[in-house]
Amino acid sequence: MFGLGTTELIIILVLVLIIFGAGKLPQVGGAMGKGLRNFKDGMKDITDDKKDADPDQLEENEEKKD
Repeated sequence: MFGLGTTELIIILVLVLIIFGAGKLPQVGGAMGKGLRNFKDGMKDITDDKKDADPDQLEENEEKKD
C-alpha cells in the first residue's frame, strides 16, 4: 500500500489526531468519504458517457482537438 509500513501509518494517524483533535476526527473522515464517493461517481459518469457516445462523434471530437 504505497510503500507505507505500519510505523509510518501510526505516525500519520497521530499527526492527524494532533492537528484535528479527537472531536473533529469523525467530521473529517465523513467529509473525506463524501469527497471520494463524489469523485468515484464522477469518474463513473465520464466512462459511462464515453461508452454511450457514438464512436463517429468521438473520432470527430478528437480530430477537432488536434
